Amino acid sequence: MTEPIIKVENLSHKYSIQWAIKNIDFQITEYGIYGLLGSNGAGKSTIMNIICGVLNQTNGDVFIKGINMRDNPTEAKKHIGFLPQKPPLLPDLNIQEYLVHCANLRRIPGNKVNEAIEEVLEKCAISNFRKRLIKNLSGGFQQRVGIAQAIIHKPDLVVLDEPTNGLDPNQTLEIRNLIREISQERTILLSTHILSEVQATCNHIKMVEEGKLVFSGTVDEFDNYIVPETIFVSLLETPPIEEILAIPGVNEAHHLGGSGYRIRFEESNEVIEKIVSTSVNKHWRLNEIRLEKSSMDTIFAELSKKVN
Repeated sequence: MTEPIIKVENLSHKYSIQWAIKNIDFQITEYGIYGLLGSNGAGKSTIMNIICGVLNQTNGDVFIKGINMRDNPTEAKKHIGFLPQKPPLLPDLNIQEYLVHCANLRRIPGNKVNEAIEEVLEKCAISNFRKRLIKNLSGGFQQRVGIAQAIIHKPDLVVLDEPTNGLDPNQTLEIRNLIREISQERTILLSTHILSEVQATCNHIKMVEEGKLVFSGTVDEFDNYIVPETIFVSLLETPPIEEILAIPGVNEAHHLGGSGYRIRFEESNEVIEKIVSTSVNKHWRLNEIRLEKSSMDTIFAELSKKVN
């Protein structure tokens, strides 16, 4: 059986007397973008710093491609690229000089350095700026350079801590597209507290609250965590509420103005069928009918309550 790209077992860490994270368990076996979601102070950065070998945990183990990070950090780190919240840039170097420095830190053989640099310059769309001083780059281009250093040695796992923080909307879209492209070849673990970032970028979610893992699954599973219990209906003939309430299985009905109604129900499949058939029989001219899913913010708040 192939070793997981990352495996976290019973991971706990204490700062002084306060537990930052407690008994975190998960593993990642496939390429893709995995969002580490949680509010500020939830424990995301602690988990990322331990995974990347920046911080020694109090208890538990982290395995990167089967290598224990605590026992053999040098070998484990060969498989990791890391972009912390503040990119580790050297502002007085130009991009090419900086990437040569990063390649040497990663012990890329001398005869492979130029090839590695050209590849990440192209991948991150910064080839034309190679001679520009890093301190003269915009925030978006500095972030591209930060990503370039994280992937120059072709790691299996790339860890990104709040990668679009502080960027304008156009820069954010560009970095998201770059992250998606990189994820075709390796696993991305992306930390964020911004729900829209997860929805726009990630395939899977690990959610942490108060140092505990409260959700692990796909974005679709996250979206469907709270079972829908309301239906939006557009009826062009706008029948009175009393007639809608008379439909079996309908608990509540509210007229939203115009042709719109919100209906609270018991069993969605049966109610939808009955609304459709009643609309046909009474000539209500049904224009639209759909289940109303909970917003990501509502799901986030609901999951946060799971913390004991």
